[in-house]
Amino acid sequence: MGAVPLVAAAVCPHPPLIVPEVAQRAAPELDALRAAADAAVVRLLAAEPDTVLIVGAAPRTHRFAPDDAGDLRAYGVAVEAGLGAATRGGPHVLPLSLTIGAWLLARAGTGVPRFAQGVAADASPPECARLAARLAAEFTAAPARRVALLVTGDGSACRGERSPGHDDPRAEAYDRHVAAALAAADTRALLDLDPALSAALRAAGRPPWQVLAAAVEAAGGDWRGELSYDAAPYGVAYFVANWEPRR
Repeated sequence: MGAVPLVAAAVCPHPPLIVPEVAQRAAPELDALRAAADAAVVRLLAAEPDTVLIVGAAPRTHRFAPDDAGDLRAYGVAVEAGLGAATRGGPHVLPLSLTIGAWLLARAGTGVPRFAQGVAADASPPECARLAARLAAEFTAAPARRVALLVTGDGSACRGERSPGHDDPRAEAYDRHVAAALAAADTRALLDLDPALSAALRAAGRPPWQVLAAAVEAAGGDWRGELSYDAAPYGVAYFVANWEPRR
């Protein structure tokens, strides 16, 4: 499967508060996360992809249109982010995960074409693997030969009494497992994440991480990972990582 043209991947979280207009006075609290995510996207683009595919959790597994967009009006701000050169005038359909991915790419100022793939929040590991296989076949057949993945997803939301999901003693061990897997580009460790436990801990990143893992396995070769951010500032685990093939 070495013909799959995957050249790099970046993992970023998708909290609305990463957008300064949403965070407002609290924006400095996530400056380190914002800087890490910006750096990860710049590093992703340094691989010179012909296409960036954003992968994130969604209500259903769905490929969005090239000119689709999303917004953060639900969080009280008129911030928009889209896949095309300009956001369209119609309804904004991208879920939060893909909207934040598009926003991060816009911050990088790239003109590289981008697409967005939503993954159902309840997709099983085999379903994630099948989706990765379909994506691999699609991009292998496409004229663009260099594809990068921007994978958005949060870890557990159960780290402490003030967390959105309330404190769960299983959350820290779960997040340590994910952090170690992202740092080592350990595809098996991500594919082995339990959907039921992930759902109980409200870990939105589980399905897109498993698509990433299966896509890298399909691409073949020896990959290395680097984890640049690992913290749970609001009781939600946020990770930033880059995966690249070893030269």
